[in-house]
Amino acid sequence: MKIELLDKNNEISSSLEIVFLKNLESSSDKEILEVLDFKAKDESCVLLVESKKIYVGYEESTYDSIAIAMANGVRKLKETNYESAKIVLNDDLKENFKAIIEGAYLGEYKFTKYKSENKVKKVQLNVIVDEVTKELEKTLKESKIIGKAVNKARDMVNTPPADFYPKIMAKKAEKIADDLALDIKVEGEKFLKENGMNAMLSVGRASVHESKLIHLTYKPSDAKKKVVLVGKGLTYDSGGLSLKPADFMVTMKADKSGGCAVLATIWAIAKLGLPIEVHGIVGAVENMIGGNAYKPDDVLTAKNGKTIEVRNTDAEGRLVLSDCLCYAQDEIKDIDYIFDFATLTGACVVGVGEYTTGIMGNNNELKKEVVNSALASGEYATALDFNRFLKKAIKSEIADVCNIANTRYGGAITAGMFLDNFIYEENKNKWIHFDIAGPAFVEKVWGYNPHGASGAGVRMAIGFLQNISK
Repeated sequence: MKIELLDKNNEISSSLEIVFLKNLESSSDKEILEVLDFKAKDESCVLLVESKKIYVGYEESTYDSIAIAMANGVRKLKETNYESAKIVLNDDLKENFKAIIEGAYLGEYKFTKYKSENKVKKVQLNVIVDEVTKELEKTLKESKIIGKAVNKARDMVNTPPADFYPKIMAKKAEKIADDLALDIKVEGEKFLKENGMNAMLSVGRASVHESKLIHLTYKPSDAKKKVVLVGKGLTYDSGGLSLKPADFMVTMKADKSGGCAVLATIWAIAKLGLPIEVHGIVGAVENMIGGNAYKPDDVLTAKNGKTIEVRNTDAEGRLVLSDCLCYAQDEIKDIDYIFDFATLTGACVVGVGEYTTGIMGNNNELKKEVVNSALASGEYATALDFNRFLKKAIKSEIADVCNIANTRYGGAITAGMFLDNFIYEENKNKWIHFDIAGPAFVEKVWGYNPHGASGAGVRMAIGFLQNISK
């Protein structure tokens, strides 16, 4: 998709016009819209061929409402034989220009790689304003990058496990590094063994695909902050010997969403040129079954020396993250923020729904800041609090900690508290855990998100990093 920002004196011809309506009274097509029972509401969209207009409704002057309207407008345009459309920005839309651009990119996305008819229709959007300003040009540039980053994550997450295993994930990271001149290290199982990363090593032990530790670094000369992003990269999760039921194995290609979000985010940060040093660390692993699989009752020793009693091999993401978090803190000093992203628990989906990320950590002020940043970026998020009583639920009688709780309740929080065991004292208040299990992959269209991967975590991470770079 091509998006042009034009002033009214340089307007070029467009096949259609996308018109945003908050009420019908402002439309010259009011009568026919009423006949068609069009409501100026979120999710409403109609094409009037005679007028050559696509009408999209919106209820509020908010990111979500306008981005959804834009996404619906782009989808409708792509259903026609027309190739271009214009949008005339009024004051309301100008204030939400970011939502328009990102909504367009997010709405046009389709994963068609495995379709026999794989033609993707190209369209052009011409955004008309009274005057093109530097502020609008900056927003356009930044929002294009953010939209493309989300779609990069979506592509990776949607790719099936036969074509996306740890080695391929590492190659994706290497491609990002090559394109943007970033530093990268990719380590295999020999490195994991030599460095005591036995938790991560054990999870991938039964797979024919070697586990990979990916460390991607963006290091500008004018860096104001140092941020570490850690991603769970389970390219497929069978559950291991604690085998998932058949229905629950479908969509497990999405268990790499955290790692994909990290790779897409660092790509965007480098493209934006933010003055922040960013380390992206991904544990790329496949959790399978076999004679060499790790087992319930095993006791594993993580990189920081803590021992873990395994009571369920399907609670594997936290094992991978435990070693990756330790690696990050051992390798990188003077960290300002350390964030991890993971499709960690079904309990989080039960607790806060399919569309919301659970935000956890020890620093309540930082949690609030992260939640606010996430909401401003267009992603839903809410804080979940640790407490001393749930901490007792992951106590082990034979090791330092157990990988699952002894209660079915509060599973998202106990998983976050498990990870806290691998956050060093000096970083306790700098760490945030993002449980993206709900929004990362949904089997139905919602808002500007299609069936499948949403790219959860990318916009909220970028939004936070943009804020701290100012």
